[in-house]
Amino acid sequence: MNEEMQPLGARVLVRVVEEETVTRSGIVLPDTAKEKPQRGEVVAIGDDEEMIKVAPGDLVLYPKYSGTDVVLDGDEHLILDASDLLAVIRPVAAGVR
Repeated sequence: MNEEMQPLGARVLVRVVEEETVTRSGIVLPDTAKEKPQRGEVVAIGDDEEMIKVAPGDLVLYPKYSGTDVVLDGDEHLILDASDLLAVIRPVAAGVR
């Protein structure tokens, strides 16, 4: 069953983005050695637009042990307070620093 979830107030629904399972040197990390993810993609935002500084599609950084876990259509999501978000992650163009 497909479900849609709309956060209320100053909350944000974030789809958890799993970290790489292979290190730069080629070592494969087992599930027990992985850290809890801290990155996610904003899926939906609540109706308190003054408090929310992100938009659906933004990649964000959040504290490791925050939010409420939710599974939607088999994917892991978090509902977070907008104030808990630490940063918006944006790609840097090649050669720009």
